[in-house]
Amino acid sequence: MPSLLGPFVQCGFSAARLLALGLVFAGFTCTGSEHATATLPAAFSDLLPHFLVEPEDEFIVKNKPVTLTCRSTPATQIYFKCNGEWVHQDDHLIERTVDPATALPIMQVTIDITRQQVEKIFGLDEYWCQCVAWSTTGTQKSQKAYIRIAYLRKNFEEEPQGKEVALDQEVLLRCHPPEGVPQAEVEWQRNEDVINPASDPNVFITTDYNLVIKKARLADTGNYTCVAKNIVARRKSPSATVLVYVDGGWSEWSKWSACGADCSMWRSRECTQPSPGTGGKDCQGLDLQSLNCTSEQCPQTVSGAEDVALYVGMVAVALCLTLLLIVVVLVYRRKKEDLDADVADSSILTTGFQPMGIKPSKPENSHLLTIQPDLTSTTTSYQGTLRSRHDATGKFSMTNGPLLDPLPNGSHTLHNGKLNPDPAEFVSRLSTQSYFKTLPRDVANSSFGTFNFLGGRLTIPSTGISLLIPPEAIPRGKIYEIYLTVQRKEDLRLPLAGCQTLLSPVVSCGPPGVVLSRPVILSMDHCSDACLDNWAVRLKKQNYEGTWEDVLLMGEELVSEPYYCQLEAETCRLFSEQLGTLALVGESLHMGAAKRLRLVLFSDAYCSTLEYNIRVYCMDDTQDVFKEVMQMERQLGGRLIDEPHVLLFKDSYHNLRLSIHDMPQAHWRSKLLAGYQEIPFYHIWNGSQRYLHCTFTLERLSLSTCELTCQLCVWQVEGEGQSFSLDFNIAKDIRAVDSEFLLMDSTAAALAGPSAFQIPYLIRQKICSSLDAPCPNGADWRMLAQRLKLERHMSFFASKASPTSVILDLWEAQHFHSGNINQLATVMADIGKQEAMIFLVSDGEC
Repeated sequence: MPSLLGPFVQCGFSAARLLALGLVFAGFTCTGSEHATATLPAAFSDLLPHFLVEPEDEFIVKNKPVTLTCRSTPATQIYFKCNGEWVHQDDHLIERTVDPATALPIMQVTIDITRQQVEKIFGLDEYWCQCVAWSTTGTQKSQKAYIRIAYLRKNFEEEPQGKEVALDQEVLLRCHPPEGVPQAEVEWQRNEDVINPASDPNVFITTDYNLVIKKARLADTGNYTCVAKNIVARRKSPSATVLVYVDGGWSEWSKWSACGADCSMWRSRECTQPSPGTGGKDCQGLDLQSLNCTSEQCPQTVSGAEDVALYVGMVAVALCLTLLLIVVVLVYRRKKEDLDADVADSSILTTGFQPMGIKPSKPENSHLLTIQPDLTSTTTSYQGTLRSRHDATGKFSMTNGPLLDPLPNGSHTLHNGKLNPDPAEFVSRLSTQSYFKTLPRDVANSSFGTFNFLGGRLTIPSTGISLLIPPEAIPRGKIYEIYLTVQRKEDLRLPLAGCQTLLSPVVSCGPPGVVLSRPVILSMDHCSDACLDNWAVRLKKQNYEGTWEDVLLMGEELVSEPYYCQLEAETCRLFSEQLGTLALVGESLHMGAAKRLRLVLFSDAYCSTLEYNIRVYCMDDTQDVFKEVMQMERQLGGRLIDEPHVLLFKDSYHNLRLSIHDMPQAHWRSKLLAGYQEIPFYHIWNGSQRYLHCTFTLERLSLSTCELTCQLCVWQVEGEGQSFSLDFNIAKDIRAVDSEFLLMDSTAAALAGPSAFQIPYLIRQKICSSLDAPCPNGADWRMLAQRLKLERHMSFFASKASPTSVILDLWEAQHFHSGNINQLATVMADIGKQEAMIFLVSDGEC
């Protein structure tokens, strides 16, 4: 015991007092530890310490540590105790000053608390700290400060629901914010503007965050959003549409009219008190009432020459109207024949926009595609007027529109949108133009194409990266040469800080600065666990100076911004009104966030020595990285020795370990000296290195040994793991690198015009005109979005001039390889629109 108390006794503490205070612990020294203790002047030796500053409650935001401060006078020592355990003296930062007014010595101590310290006891108890100050007279304890990890969940516990209410009716919109620490504050927005109850006495927000409109006014019609925020994040609920309607009322009846020639009189009233508005009901009942007059009131009339003249005039007018109607019908039929001829020759619209050498097979249910493009033509020059190639009878009627407008001078020249036969020549030619300064040089990982208003698609095969250019995205009269590339140069990697990690490939599409009439859709893989509660996912874009800037925070998109994102399980669909270099970056909100790693095993295809190598690649689970590794291994002469596995790698700061076991000791041995190999956490989490690998060097005891069986394990310390059970013959090339796992994509890199889409252009136009207009029973674009499970994006769709068109764009981007137009036809039929029948017209009728 003296060995423990000696330092404190030297500083003026008796052993009895230390024992009474419960301060017998190792690690605290006085003599020779000037930073931890001090000696009080005799004048202040009988004073107890009192606190000038005590530690206060703190919240840890993301991964930033918090600092606790304690200041006391007079004090010889100050130490912090957290959750009943003393904080090591080396973790204290001590400052000493003197109060100029009282000459009392002041000691201030600070410590930092990290997220990891708090998470160690998460769920067991609340993490707390307090400081203890000593003087020669005694000790004092400060108040406890509680340290909590701040967060805000993604999903609202209750979201506001849209409703239709009558004028002057009370409106209640419910909202319960997401769970969070500290508790989220709530505000309401109407059409993106904050509602301030202080300036509008007609509204108030209840203590449980509901919005109440006392008497609905016409001005209260709009989209309402519940916004929750705390020190971590800001969440917005889906918008709820409130429609304030006015039912019509009848005015008073007018006075009875005089008795007419037919011996009847009438009176009327109007639906103007008030007039129906914003979907309100019309007035009920008659607005015109008649009554027979008594015989005394009926006027006496005599038939004569005046009546005969009246009847002759009426007959003449009727004959004139009949002749006029006949002329109108004849003119209409002639114009309709010309229109049908244009529709019948619709291949003129599609001929010139097909890629060379691509002729897709006819779908199993060919009757669903009413207008089939002609894929046998390339560049076509057509002179003269458009004529029907077969009888136009039996066609379904199409409303005239911009697609059918005649081209000037009667000449139609349509250019093929195929890829230039020599991509290098394409790059060289365009790079001479100043606005193509970002043009990629890596032709092997790029695609190029020439497009007009009919749109198209660019794809980098086997990477999961594509760019959909919807119809009308390029203004009419414009022709753009567009490129798409995945960046693989290390100097183009964007800088990452803290716990940020790269979740997607860095993709460039351009040229930047081109004018787009509507958003294009960029599709690319990501490697997050797709749980937005765990992540703050940002879209970054490289500006002209080469600097990366945030352009979108996922979950807080504004429909007015040029970018909008849908995050699927493995793919990101990015709506963009601007082209450029883009990437997804994630910042974990807590240790539950995980990245998907793809684990791939390779070995040498041929082995003529005793040594045999197995290479284990740990890479982001995206197709472009997998393709890059496969191409590299093909050059090295490697081969796959098992199917790839996926591992969830969490933001726990723990490393990745790899080991090999259960080899037949009589034939094989490992040359690894340690029990396992290890890849540091930050090498993987940062994501700046596209792939990492470890090599296990094995040695067979005889050249005749060819059978290898073993267990190879890959796991994160205190986390998830995967194991490979290997059993193969090293002398046989059992699985070449260009096997099915490379998933070679046979899709053409560039498709222009209608061949790039599953829905024919004219049918697409018909669907949009049918569903864009709001329908009282909801049988419009909103129901289409719900049936396609896209209701989360209602606000985004509603902000576009044609919501249906944007929904169909997203469907095309999602289902280009596997889309079933039968399914889309069924959805249209379920909506109950007569226009859905356009899918069911046979080929002969088109």
